Amino acid sequence: MTSASEKLLLFGATGDLSQRMLLPSLYGLAADELLPADLAIVATARSEHDDTAFRDFAEKALRRFVPAERLTEEALTAFLKRLRYVPVDASKPGDFKALAKVVGSTDKGLSIFLSTAPSLFEATIEGLAQAGLAGDGVRIGLEKPLGYDMASSRHINDAVARVFPEDRIFRIDHYLGKETVQNILALRFANSLFEPLWREGGIEHVQITVSETVGLEGRVGFYDGAGAIRDMVQNHMLQLLALVAMEPPSQFNATAVRDEKVKVLRSLRPIDRTTAPTHSVIGQYGAGAVSGGAVPG
Repeated sequence: MTSASEKLLLFGATGDLSQRMLLPSLYGLAADELLPADLAIVATARSEHDDTAFRDFAEKALRRFVPAERLTEEALTAFLKRLRYVPVDASKPGDFKALAKVVGSTDKGLSIFLSTAPSLFEATIEGLAQAGLAGDGVRIGLEKPLGYDMASSRHINDAVARVFPEDRIFRIDHYLGKETVQNILALRFANSLFEPLWREGGIEHVQITVSETVGLEGRVGFYDGAGAIRDMVQNHMLQLLALVAMEPPSQFNATAVRDEKVKVLRSLRPIDRTTAPTHSVIGQYGAGAVSGGAVPG
């Protein structure tokens, strides 16, 4: 299934990721005329918004997070007209029926993106299936983390696989969309200066530093449950490690690149409960200040 979808369904539309990345990215694509002209975007979350209230919410997010030179009133107005909103509580099957009425037919393609807590994935996918929003024309993307440990990750993947075939499932790590990350493969394999040197004899050590300026920004509840290792290390940082250490893929397509990444991950020395004290240093910030403002520990 390679044709463009006629509709996009965005779960977690009022969350931090949506405000900072998803809505600005969609706006940018629309402004550059890279979205289908008739693409409708149906947003959903638990918040009791209507179309008008959500468009106001989205406008505030776009004015805050889209660079001023990229924001034009004409493009903004046109983008906001694409948006509709339906409140959905994943624990209430009736909400999915109301959502299905707004989405309508999926014959011309529906792309779904779950930007919610992983604890909601299974109920959301079951609700979509029961409401008829998981047919042949539907693709689904899931934002990391997929679970809290191996068992819950497998449980989520099994739940998704019961409803969607593998070729219509997209597991997303948004770090892979960052420009510098996307350029690593070109830097390594298409650069005649670096390619011969990027090997054991030419590199003394590898240090990956993720130094972010954005704080929890209202995600304290999620972060207390997930923690930095689940939220950053096991996905973002391991993806960076794999890109730095992988061998050249036989082809530059998703499957070949993934297979080379897997080889790197399988070659890593496991760190378990017995070796963690000697192989890692873990800390947590206490109370302090960021940009002059007090923050709790």
